[in-house]
Amino acid sequence: MVPALVPVLLFSVAPLIYGVYLAFTDARSGRNVDAEFVGVENFVELLGDGDFWASFQIGLVWAVGVTVLQFAAGMGLALLLNQDLRLRWLARTLAMVPWAMPPVIIGLMWKLVYHPNAGILNATLRDAGLIADNIDWLNDFSVALPAIIVVGVWTGMPQTTIVLLAGLQGVPRELHEAAHVDGAGAWRRFRSVTLPQLRPVIVTITSLNFVWNMNEFALVWVLTQGGPGGRTRLPMLYAYEEAFRYGFFGYAAAMGVAIVLVVLAVLAVYLRRQLKETE
Repeated sequence: MVPALVPVLLFSVAPLIYGVYLAFTDARSGRNVDAEFVGVENFVELLGDGDFWASFQIGLVWAVGVTVLQFAAGMGLALLLNQDLRLRWLARTLAMVPWAMPPVIIGLMWKLVYHPNAGILNATLRDAGLIADNIDWLNDFSVALPAIIVVGVWTGMPQTTIVLLAGLQGVPRELHEAAHVDGAGAWRRFRSVTLPQLRPVIVTITSLNFVWNMNEFALVWVLTQGGPGGRTRLPMLYAYEEAFRYGFFGYAAAMGVAIVLVVLAVLAVYLRRQLKETE
């Protein structure tokens, strides 16, 4: 196992430990700038940082919204792809396309879709008579966050679909047949047979999606860079600005540690509730 563990230790565990260490220092950018241990000073300052907590609220809205919609869309698509349809192999292949694309490419592509003057979205809505004037989707305060949530859902839906599809294929057909014989309709069979069988898969994929979405950076950075006016500035974007725009590495590391702790707390509450329902 050593050859497999060495890259993990070098590229995951070691940076994590170093990041936690930086969180307790006043590390800054610049030549010949020595980092000094400051204890919990960064965390005390973080408690009073209104901008950070505002970004954290935006991050929660983003993470929860994208995770819930990814699950709903992924479940619908998984149920469809689980049917005995013609060209099902092609549909399953096409469903994986967003997963195979780098976040930067996805961001650039959706920026073209959302372009206020030349974007296909505004053109389609105008042709359908739904809007009279162009909407600047990524720079309008009221629609910027929902617009990037749509992109996040589209980007992360494939892995959710594949995991749920694998779970659906593991549900014994005999259970559905027995429920059908008892007179249960499609919705009753889905609620009473499919969902209970998929519960472990659902808990796993929604937990992972929440963590991934809460740590999102590249996609949103390409789309909006946190604008307009910080309306889409996720916590990771704020930490990035503090570290690489203003040079406060220690303070940015404290943000990262705080984000990890809060995410773990949210996950603990969610998993505990799910385990109680299972029991």
